Amino acid sequence: MSLLVVGLSHRSAPVSVLERAALNADAQTKLLHDTVAAEPATEAALLATCNRIELYADVDKFHAGVAELSTLLAQHSGVGLEELTPYLYVHYEDRAVHHLFSVACGLDSMVVGEGQILGQIKDSLARAQDLHTAGKLLNDLFQQALRVGKRAHSETGIDRAGQSLVTFGLEQLAAGGDVQRWAAGRRALVIGAGSMSSLAAATLARAGVAEIVVANRTFDRAERLAEILQEADDNAVTARAVRMNAVPDELTRADVVVSCTGATGLVLTAESVAGAVEGRTGQPPVTEPVFTAVKPEAPQPAADENCPLDLAAAQPGFSVLGEAAVAGMDAATLEQHATWAAGGNTRPAGGRTTESAEVDAELITALAATAATVGRIPERRRPEPVAERPAPVVFLLDLAMPRDIDAAVHRLAGVRLVDIESLAEASADAPMAADVDQVRRIVSDEVAAFGAAMRAAHITPTVVALRTMAADVVAAEIARLHGRLPDLDDRQRGEIRQAVHRVVDKLLHAPTVRVKQLAAEPGGTGYADALRTLFDLDPETVASVSRAEDSTETKDRPA
Repeated sequence: MSLLVVGLSHRSAPVSVLERAALNADAQTKLLHDTVAAEPATEAALLATCNRIELYADVDKFHAGVAELSTLLAQHSGVGLEELTPYLYVHYEDRAVHHLFSVACGLDSMVVGEGQILGQIKDSLARAQDLHTAGKLLNDLFQQALRVGKRAHSETGIDRAGQSLVTFGLEQLAAGGDVQRWAAGRRALVIGAGSMSSLAAATLARAGVAEIVVANRTFDRAERLAEILQEADDNAVTARAVRMNAVPDELTRADVVVSCTGATGLVLTAESVAGAVEGRTGQPPVTEPVFTAVKPEAPQPAADENCPLDLAAAQPGFSVLGEAAVAGMDAATLEQHATWAAGGNTRPAGGRTTESAEVDAELITALAATAATVGRIPERRRPEPVAERPAPVVFLLDLAMPRDIDAAVHRLAGVRLVDIESLAEASADAPMAADVDQVRRIVSDEVAAFGAAMRAAHITPTVVALRTMAADVVAAEIARLHGRLPDLDDRQRGEIRQAVHRVVDKLLHAPTVRVKQLAAEPGGTGYADALRTLFDLDPETVASVSRAEDSTETKDRPA
C-alpha cells in the first residue's frame, strides 16, 4: 500500500474556488466514509482548513487512487471535476510525507511559520480515528507530523517569521500600525465561537479592546466564551454574549467585527454593513466603482468581428489586450485571442504604436502557454486603488471559508474589510525568516527517517514469519529425534535443543539484519517479496503477523 494526497490550497487555487469547495462537518464525514469504501483506498484522513482541503489515503494503485480521490473531492465539494482538476495537486509516497511535514511546520501556510496548523492536524487525526478511517499508516504519519511541527517550533526561530492568521489579519486592519494602539478602547463583535473565533476574541482582549460581544448560533457556546474572556487574568475586557438575531443591532455599535462561522451562506451582506455605517455616521456610505474608467489613450478595438472576447459583457476599464481582460480564458481561447490581436485588429491611440500592440499580442501568447499548463488564467476581482478613500469607521475581518462577509463590502467607503483573499495577497509580500531554511532541513531529515522506518517496518512481518517457520522446523526435528533416541536423558535433550537453536539463530542473524537494512533504503520494499519467495513463506502467516502488530499499535496508541 502507498500514501497518496490529493488537495487544493491557497497556493494552487483562487479563493473563489476554495470558497466553493469548502466542506461542512457532515460533508467531511461522508467524504471519509466514501473514500475508504472506494476500491483503491484502505485508510483516509482529511485536512480541511480555511485555506486548504487535502485528502490523504493509503492506496494500492496510484492512477486509480488519483482518479478516485479527485472524483470524491469534486462530488462532495459540489465543484465539477473538470473545473476543479486544474487546481488540484497530487503528492505520492515520500513527496506526500514531505508535504504534510512542511504543512505541520507552517512552511506551506498563508502566514509562514504559524503554529495554529498543528491543532488542525491534530483535529484531523482525531476525526479519522473516531470514524475508524485511519489505520496504522495514517496514524503514524499524522502523529509524526505533529512531532516534526513541534520540533521545528522548539529548535528554530520559525515563530519569529510566523504568527496566527488572526494576528496577521488584525495587523492588516491596523494598516501596518501598532495593533494595541489601534485596538485600544474599541468595541469588538466576534461572530462565531469555534477555535478561530475564540483565538480572535482572546487576541483582541489582549490587544486592549474595551468590549467584546460574542454572537453564535448556539447561545451556550457564546456564553461560555464570554465567561472565559471576562475571567481571564491577562486582560480587562468586558465581554457578553448575544444571540445571532442581535447581530444587526450590535453591528451598528461595533468598531471591529471578526466573523468565522461554519455557515454556508453570507452572515453579513453588503446592505447590512452599509446600514451599520449609516447608523454610525448618519450618512449612507458611498459605493465605489469596481474599476476605473477607460483612459482616452487606451487602445480600443477597431472592430469586434472575430474577437473571441464578449466585448459587450466586458468590464469597463480594461483594454481588450490586457491580462485582466483575458482572465478566466482557457488555453485554446487565449491562443485564438493572441492571433486576433496580432492580426492588426486594434488601432493605435494616444501615442501607442503598432509595436506596442505586438508586444501585447506576445504577452497574450505567453499567457496562453501558462494556461496550457495550469488550465486557465485565474480571475482577478480586486478593485484598483481609489484615491482619497475616507478613513474607515468599521473594520471587518472575515476568516471563514466559505466567506461570511459579502466581498462587495470592499467597495463601501468608510469600511475596511480584510478577508482570506486579501490576506493571501498581503502574505505574498511578507518577509521570510532566516530560520525557514533550518526548518526545511529538519523536514528533509524527518522525511528520510520516516521513510526508512516505514520501509523497515514493511519487512518486519516477513522476518517474524521466517523465524517462526524456522522455530517450527526445529521443534518438529527435535520431536522426531526424541522418538528415534528414547534413551536420552533430559540434560542431553536440552543440550541438543540448545545446539540446534543456536545453529539456526546464527544462520538467520546476518541475513535478517542485512535485509532490514536494505529494506530501509529507498527502493528496498522489494526485499520482503524476495524473502517470501526464497523461503516459500505462507502469505497468511505474514498477514497474521501484520494484523497482530496493527492491533497492538491501536491498543498502545497514545491519547
